[in-house]
Amino acid sequence: YQRRVRGPKKFLVVSLSLFRWFTSCSVTEMGAYKYLEELWKKKQSDALRFLLRVRCWEYRQLPSLCRLTRPTRPEKARRLGYKRKQGFVIYRVRIRRGGRKKPVPKGIVYGKPKSQGVNQLKNQRSLRAIAEERAGRALGGLRVLSSYWVNQDGTYKYFEVILVDPAHNAIRGDPRINWITKPVHKHRELRGLTSAGKKARGLHGKGPRYTKNRPSRTAVWKRNQRLSLRRYR
Repeated sequence: YQRRVRGPKKFLVVSLSLFRWFTSCSVTEMGAYKYLEELWKKKQSDALRFLLRVRCWEYRQLPSLCRLTRPTRPEKARRLGYKRKQGFVIYRVRIRRGGRKKPVPKGIVYGKPKSQGVNQLKNQRSLRAIAEERAGRALGGLRVLSSYWVNQDGTYKYFEVILVDPAHNAIRGDPRINWITKPVHKHRELRGLTSAGKKARGLHGKGPRYTKNRPSRTAVWKRNQRLSLRRYR
């Protein structure tokens, strides 16, 4: 049902409708980190495309593993546990893109025809997990906390890895992060204990589809292969 309204009455009707729409909208305040988060969600916007292109040129001139004074994405780093305090370190790692070619001499695989493939093989873990591994191997005295994507081009992907110094008093005295100083967390990136490693192990999902992934696929396979019989049955 519509009724034609002219003159000052029309202005009043339009004003009332705008007022109702404005009051129905939920006005939320966003902080600086939230603005950065929303900006990084629009990676194909003109501003971010320009920034990524310029930064990618800079990254290509630097070593494959270099230390940074501050994270490129502070809001992402803070969500992963980073704090701007002593004991936290940021390193950027460059990883070559593409699949994992089988490392055999002259492309010859001595074995069954099933294992003859060389070129079109894919890695079981993500490039981000490999970046964490390379940073952890190069910096053996530090503990890998997590990592995140920062840039990529046709040849490389760039990740920033958050590392923690377990011997620093600022880390050992902080109850929110001193769990990483325990010996059980040595080289956690090599054992699939970081977020990227757990994703490759299939531990990010829950429910009936992931029952065969816990505690690990190998452990479930071993358990299913055994025959457990009670002594008196």
